[in-house]
Amino acid sequence: MNSSTVQTVLIAANGLASLASAGFCVAGVFRPGLALPEGMAVNGGTHLYANAYGARAIPLAAVTLALLGMGDRSAVAPVLAVAGLAQIGDSAIGVQQRNKGMTICAGLLGVLHLASAGWFHMH
Repeated sequence: MNSSTVQTVLIAANGLASLASAGFCVAGVFRPGLALPEGMAVNGGTHLYANAYGARAIPLAAVTLALLGMGDRSAVAPVLAVAGLAQIGDSAIGVQQRNKGMTICAGLLGVLHLASAGWFHMH
């Protein structure tokens, strides 16, 4: 695969990952119980956490999508690194909460973002 093809694939994959992350975030803001283990009650703290997550995830996804759309390799690499670290943090929370879906999904998105950041930085 040539460099242009790899770039196109990475832009598409990271764009979809950013949209998925923002989608999970919006769902969590409107239905904060989605991320809770079965039987755990939604309370004020749950709403606070969901809103705080939204305050981080939605702008980060928007910036990531904008930079990916512009195709500026030098600008997108650090933003993908930050997005990847945020996803790894979410995956760690998933491990702590024994939430397999959150652990796996956030972990995979984190690896994608971090690996892509490395590629964009080097090319």
